[in-house]
Amino acid sequence: MQDLDLDSVTEAVIEQMATTPDPRLREIMEAAVRHLHAFARETNLTPDEWLKGIAFMTAVGQACTPYRQEFILLSDVIGLSRVVNIMHDAKGREAAGTETSLLGPFFREGAPKIPLGGTLANVSKGTEIMLYGQITDSEGKPVPHATMDVWQTNEDGAYDLQAYDPTTMDMRGQLQADAEGRFHFRTFRPLGYSIPMDGPVGELVRNQARHGFRPAHIHILVTAPGHRDLVTALYFADDKHVDSDTVFGVSQSLVVMPSTELPDAPVKGMPSIRYDLTMSRETAEGGGRVGSDPSKLVPGGRVGSDPSKLMPAG
Repeated sequence: MQDLDLDSVTEAVIEQMATTPDPRLREIMEAAVRHLHAFARETNLTPDEWLKGIAFMTAVGQACTPYRQEFILLSDVIGLSRVVNIMHDAKGREAAGTETSLLGPFFREGAPKIPLGGTLANVSKGTEIMLYGQITDSEGKPVPHATMDVWQTNEDGAYDLQAYDPTTMDMRGQLQADAEGRFHFRTFRPLGYSIPMDGPVGELVRNQARHGFRPAHIHILVTAPGHRDLVTALYFADDKHVDSDTVFGVSQSLVVMPSTELPDAPVKGMPSIRYDLTMSRETAEGGGRVGSDPSKLVPGGRVGSDPSKLMPAG
């Protein structure tokens, strides 16, 4: 029997995990153990701090529901989602492809279908703007009948999952581009907003003296056969937090402003944004989504368990 010290314990753990049949799981867990052990040594982690970390992660898990994903929010605010997104883009986004952004924790599948020229608003009221453009591939050829999911906050800076019960969908919709890849729809100008601050991630952000705000933006997900899913968002240039997004989602090429003077706007005089979207070809790396509908991450809609059920007898 070997007496383990501060360094040899790491190798002992990795040696014991070496029988893992799945090579990718083995690789990820070995790296995770090495980095976690190095983190503990670097910070001289105390037992009290270790317990606080476990309590924090427990609270993050307990805050998750089929309609709220606190772990994705945590990943967002520490920049991990952005890191994964950048690496994923490096493998699959073509040079001409539209820059991507984060799917975020408020995406929902099954959004109401709206016609071209329709509105995202189901309950909300506000001053309308128009968003229009064309979807093409990296060679500039139209992508016919691409499907677009679009979602955003309402006039109060809240998503429908925050403002209403889960049966109500508002300020989101799904539409299909025409045969030339062209699209246009009406919406309201979104409001920048604070991330949910009533949970453990919000408490962490407050303890770091961060403002916790995201700039006003409109989420867009575009799908089409033979193409990589395009997950992006358009950010409003005059939002005061556009340069300090709490989840690090903004890229300069995605910053926009409505104008009433666009010559090809579908409705003359209506504040409008033209933004053309370029899709990349599908690759072996899979889809382009870094995120998920929260309900898909909770098997059977159940969240958590009675802790006593997880303890061995005695």
